[in-house]
Amino acid sequence: MDIVKLGKKGQLSLPAGVLRKLGLEGAATLIVEATDDGAVVLRPAAVYPIELYSDARVKGFEKANRLTAAESARVAAAIKHPKAIKRTKA
Repeated sequence: MDIVKLGKKGQLSLPAGVLRKLGLEGAATLIVEATDDGAVVLRPAAVYPIELYSDARVKGFEKANRLTAAESARVAAAIKHPKAIKRTKA
């Protein structure tokens, strides 16, 4: 068991041995929870980047997702006669 000291600004440093045991780097993001019995629980947090798309980028996605005339005809035929459509290699 290691002992850490809470700093004047509420900061504390986790011992290197604890970080190694948990596989954490020094700049890891953690979730902090306080339990009803007074314990402090630290858990690694997953941080994922968020991309905001411009209108031009959204139009590019829409253009890439459009069906060709042949694809549209095949879908229409499949809707009318689902068992009559032959599978083709993509």
